Amino acid sequence: MPENATRTPARTRVCRDCDGFPAVAITTGQTNTDGTRRTITATCRTCHGTGNAPAAARLDPQIAR
Repeated sequence: MPENATRTPARTRVCRDCDGFPAVAITTGQTNTDGTRRTITATCRTCHGTGNAPAAARLDPQIAR
């Protein structure tokens, strides 16, 4: 990336647990009868497979004192 390029902020918050890759295929080590590998799909528990995290709640200044 060029040094003089300006960075724009992200429009959505990326999930900190999955880094925006919410679903993965994991091989089980077994093969099907046609020779393909058996896989299972695992989704991120934190973002429920969306890849986005909700914004942090803001504290009311009156309550924070």
